[in-house]
Amino acid sequence: MGLKSFVEVHPDSHFPIQNLPYGVFRPQRGSDPRPGVAIGDYVLDLSVIAAHGTFDGPILKGSDCFNQPNLNKFLAMGRPAWKEARAAIQNLLSSTEPKLRDNASLRQIALAPVGQVEMLLPIAIGDYTDFFSSMHHAKNCGTIFRGPENPIPANWFHIPIAYHGRASSIVISGTDIVRPRGQGHPHGGSPYFGPSVKLDFELEMAAIVGPGNELGKPIDVNKAADHIFGLVLMNDWSARDIQAWEYVPLGPFLGKSFGTTVSPWIVTLDALEPFACDAPKQDPQPLPYLAEKISKNYNISLEGFEKYWTVTQQLAHHTINGCNLRPGDLLGTGTISGPEPESYGCLLELTWNGQKQLSLGGTTRKFLEDGDEVVITGCSKGNGYNVGFGTCSGKILPSLI
Repeated sequence: MGLKSFVEVHPDSHFPIQNLPYGVFRPQRGSDPRPGVAIGDYVLDLSVIAAHGTFDGPILKGSDCFNQPNLNKFLAMGRPAWKEARAAIQNLLSSTEPKLRDNASLRQIALAPVGQVEMLLPIAIGDYTDFFSSMHHAKNCGTIFRGPENPIPANWFHIPIAYHGRASSIVISGTDIVRPRGQGHPHGGSPYFGPSVKLDFELEMAAIVGPGNELGKPIDVNKAADHIFGLVLMNDWSARDIQAWEYVPLGPFLGKSFGTTVSPWIVTLDALEPFACDAPKQDPQPLPYLAEKISKNYNISLEGFEKYWTVTQQLAHHTINGCNLRPGDLLGTGTISGPEPESYGCLLELTWNGQKQLSLGGTTRKFLEDGDEVVITGCSKGNGYNVGFGTCSGKILPSLI
């Protein structure tokens, strides 16, 4: 295990010193938001330790990036700043470093029990794009809606397909979701209108963009990792009946834009690097602008986390037409499904669009009912420690009629 923190961390914790994910929190109601890092059952207040001279390296010394209400300024500083911050925080929390360990008054203001703080969205999200990168999900959806003969469109194997989502309705884990209303397929005349009767969750992850790019200047796929700060868990709630009626010809709209939930902690690519693994072989070979020298995913236990398109390919494709990304932009993976029914990532697949019931702890579901709560979690398992994401949760409230 090697590195050890003076802060006691339970062996099953998602947040040992090897992780150090970033978030934004309020120590108490009414206080100003500030950046923090999770360590065990505590949040380390970065504004406090910055004021006490922790960040004295050439990039972060004198910076006010940790005296902000979100992480966007820090994200914009790029990988050298991220690495400098990670090294300084790991050193401060190390069991062999006395600066915080032996200073009771500083610990009192720098470490807050996570159960006593209010977690907030860690970034100001300017734009949100959701991709369609899981082959098993693409195949299952195609089979449900178009039949088994040709379930995956030919273009899916050549381009990372995506749609532009609604950033304003992205909410932090624990926020209730009101059942949306909208139109559905006609039944004997006029379109149905009312509360969605096919409300679903989607098991996803999302990449957080760091430094952006200038308008008109694409990002090289082999440099794309330097533009990705880290990953979060995501649930892109979906109203399947509304979506099915509206998506031709321009794609998802009201069936998706009513709510998207993200986990509060951003796990950095540096923390995930020990869990990097080869990405699936791509056949046919991608076009040259998507051909990576090293193509990798991350071994994260999410009931079958395997993606055909990597997050770096998605980012490079997003900018190939000259589109400019900005710090804090969110790039969703799309629903992540495995090859077996128990590893499907949404109720659309688990119930085969409502054709069968799903048994859950003594009850059954075809789609989500009012009062249902969905909790997503995930972690990578190291040698004696976890690098995890915590939870991404939300509860369904009745439609406002």
